[in-house]
Amino acid sequence: MIMHIDMDAFFASIEQAVNPRLKGKPLIVGSRANKNYTIVCAASYEAKAYGIDSGISTKEAFKLCPQALFVAADTNKYIYTSEGILKLLREYGLPLEYASVDEFRMDLADLNMVEYGDLVREIKQKIRQRFGITCSIGIARNFLLAKLASKINKPDGLVILTGENLLKALTNLGVEKLCGVGPSTQIVLNNLGVKTCLELWNIERETLTRHLGQRGLALYMALHSQETLGFSQGNQTPKSIGHSYTLPRAVQDLELINAWIRLLSEMVAFRLRDANLEAKITCIWLVEASKKTCFSAQKASKLPTNDGFEVFLRARRLMAKLSLAKPKIRAIGVSCSSLVMPKNRPLFKEIQKREDLLKTLDNIKKKHGEWSIYPASLLLTATSGQSLPKVDR
Repeated sequence: MIMHIDMDAFFASIEQAVNPRLKGKPLIVGSRANKNYTIVCAASYEAKAYGIDSGISTKEAFKLCPQALFVAADTNKYIYTSEGILKLLREYGLPLEYASVDEFRMDLADLNMVEYGDLVREIKQKIRQRFGITCSIGIARNFLLAKLASKINKPDGLVILTGENLLKALTNLGVEKLCGVGPSTQIVLNNLGVKTCLELWNIERETLTRHLGQRGLALYMALHSQETLGFSQGNQTPKSIGHSYTLPRAVQDLELINAWIRLLSEMVAFRLRDANLEAKITCIWLVEASKKTCFSAQKASKLPTNDGFEVFLRARRLMAKLSLAKPKIRAIGVSCSSLVMPKNRPLFKEIQKREDLLKTLDNIKKKHGEWSIYPASLLLTATSGQSLPKVDR
């Protein structure tokens, strides 16, 4: 059995924990300090009750809840807390995966149901005592179902999916709740008459493969497999690294779309370098405003990279191949996969200078925050009325 630990409204909860006057009140965490010209990075559950959620503009958020409080995101604070939680979980000596800044997975090995309960209660209590925040936990026989279970009873929830209650739990959950089912996949499934997770569970593998190809096969296997964390705690190399962003409104301006792709490429590359990895495969995807069409493309390159400008150039070439006739784009994503460790320092001086520059930029970001420095071309986002984004890993 796999346990998925998902922090509740992570950024907002941390801000409420460190500042008592924010507790119990609707709180907006913005990606930039200007409360009137930024995007909602995170929202407390009190703010979510008014319909505020990440990805919308703060102007829209304050219309929904004029009395909401506002703080600017503090990336270093969230990373520090995340690392503290990871350290806490390592104390249990079970196989552990750092899924994202606010999500963790543990392999429960041969623990029985009683031991599950004791472990969960202890983890919840320690996180609450040490960090002043709560988490929701899902337990199931594979990654996909465990992550789904952690979302069912938020906040501070616990759901254990077993052979006895699994099908009942899947009955009323829409397929869009599953990680990996995006807008385009949802449309294909809905056209097949599959709208709930239970209907997806019951569909034949051949049908999914015929209509969704390898994605369909992967989805079927993810639902029906029995998994373990097949690595030690010291080997946690991710399979891919990506960022995506939902725009506050639909955009047709190609220059503006390219500016967002550049920003996402820089953020992906920063994480690649931080993990001491390079990527061979670059992927880009865009979703239209109607959410009925999703464009995507990917390509492998012989030379791996962790340079944001190179990732951007590869993504832009993929964008050109899509031959889009100015569609209204609402969401954009960039990801890199086929990750490898960097080889020895390059021989060419120009490449060495570029690497030294990137290291300097990374040091600035780590000291002053991820938004402290970025390419001048991204000023287009500000002059067009758009702001630097909150992104989803």
